[in-house]
Amino acid sequence: MPTNSRRRFLEDCLATGLAVPAAAWLNSPETRAADRTPLRVRPEVAGNLSLKARRREARGDQVVEIRKTLDWKVSETAIVICDMWADHPCHQAAIRVDAMAPRMNRVVSAARGLGVTVVHAPSSGIKFYEKTPFRHRILAAPPVKAPVPIASWCKLDPKVEAALPIDDSDGGCDDPLVRPKPGFDRHQHAAIRITGFDGISDNGQEVYNFFRQLKIRNVVLMGVHTNMCVLGRSFGIRQMVRLGFNVVLARDLTDAMYDPRDRPYVSHTRGTELVVEHIERYWCPSIVGSDLTRVVTGSAEAAARTGD
Repeated sequence: MPTNSRRRFLEDCLATGLAVPAAAWLNSPETRAADRTPLRVRPEVAGNLSLKARRREARGDQVVEIRKTLDWKVSETAIVICDMWADHPCHQAAIRVDAMAPRMNRVVSAARGLGVTVVHAPSSGIKFYEKTPFRHRILAAPPVKAPVPIASWCKLDPKVEAALPIDDSDGGCDDPLVRPKPGFDRHQHAAIRITGFDGISDNGQEVYNFFRQLKIRNVVLMGVHTNMCVLGRSFGIRQMVRLGFNVVLARDLTDAMYDPRDRPYVSHTRGTELVVEHIERYWCPSIVGSDLTRVVTGSAEAAARTGD
């Protein structure tokens, strides 16, 4: 790529707010990919994840916890990072995201290195990334008709689930004094790197197209907030389950919008746990992020090639 082209691309990245080291990006695969048509998608590699999944099931008048190991191929698995914004109208929520983002980045970086696909979904912040190869990569995926309608928002479904176990009717902010904060920063949190063959989208149809292109069967949701966007977005748990994907929630890489001053009057941490348990019972199992950082011993060896 000509130097001027690289420089223009870097300037676009900086203008959109991508937090990247300039020197590293001047000759990076991302900058070289910016002028390629079509954009490259990640190579398919061998490797199996062993996920210790937890779900819940009603048995009589009891709800029991059930553990099961899921064997997922890395080449068929994608992570969706939901709404990990640089800021949030609720200050306490923003503080918790600040604490979570570095941990999430470590998990995502390890999973990416194993061959897992990564999609960043900072809702309403996509405009900041329109000129990046990560955005172009998603848009280049051929359109595919979904088996069910993809809703812009998937609200609570009384045919499938009970009411949420927490009261978030007032927004769930646990700040001592809740104040409006218009115009907050919807860039993705700078601690979570966007790199390699990653994609960026907050649109369920675009994500579905991308996943079909890559033959994705398994989806891991992480991010915020568990009782709102992680469940309800067009790329969230309810929609991904309805589309037929195998879905899990990374329960240690999520947070709910819940105020202990509201029902059921438990700590914020326990409120988040209750939402996770709701998801485990009605929608999908949960895992811990560390399950995404390693593959089964021996499973990553390349299959023998013929004709070499």
